[in-house]
Amino acid sequence: MAARVDPMIRLFPERRVVRFLHRQDRFLFFSMVNELVRPTDIVLDLGAGRNRFPEFGPHLNAISTLKGRCNRVIGVDVDPEVATNDAMDETHVIEADGRLPLDAESVDLIYSYAVLEHVEDPAAFVSECDRVLKPGGWFCAWTPNKWGYVGLGARLVPNSLHAKVLRRAQPAGRDDKDVFPTVYRMNTLGDIGRSFRSSRFDDYSFGYNAQPSYNFGSTVVARMWLAYMALTPRWLAQSLFVFLRKREAEQM
Repeated sequence: MAARVDPMIRLFPERRVVRFLHRQDRFLFFSMVNELVRPTDIVLDLGAGRNRFPEFGPHLNAISTLKGRCNRVIGVDVDPEVATNDAMDETHVIEADGRLPLDAESVDLIYSYAVLEHVEDPAAFVSECDRVLKPGGWFCAWTPNKWGYVGLGARLVPNSLHAKVLRRAQPAGRDDKDVFPTVYRMNTLGDIGRSFRSSRFDDYSFGYNAQPSYNFGSTVVARMWLAYMALTPRWLAQSLFVFLRKREAEQM
């Protein structure tokens, strides 16, 4: 029996040549972060985990690895695996309360990939980000949209079954150890606006439809998700790109 062809190869011709897609969420997110980072910056990877980006090919690994291209990259996570992350200059395991072991206004840019859906206390999370971020600094995050098909599916499936379902929906996806409980308390544009006070942050966040993920290895399912995303309104977008800039002191 012939091996099943990856739907991404069938639907995106560039995938026959390279490991990334032109509309891939990681590709766009880290391209944007790269343009914001300066050589003198102190950068915080909030929810760094272990370094998974080499798995996604050389280009995505290159643009997502800021170590050596800015002053320092600090990785923090509640998961002790962060200590193995060789893409960081320093790492810290933090407690569930999210308190960051950093001085006030010591960080120029915070980025957080696939983390906001796990945040149980948005107010405490934002308070710590605000505390350590310098005025004029950026908070950048990617997260599933609560009302996108990924977010809806994740909320319909109990957390105890997420790993099992993901093994089928994403045949070449995450290891079970990379699957964590989700709560979806910061996963709409409205949630973001309410959590990050407009008096302190300028909000440039937007919804985005990326590659048809969670397609069960089926081109038919992948095409269905592409059609669904093309026909639904923006508030049902698959994911959120969260970009907020902390205002300078005289603007607050």
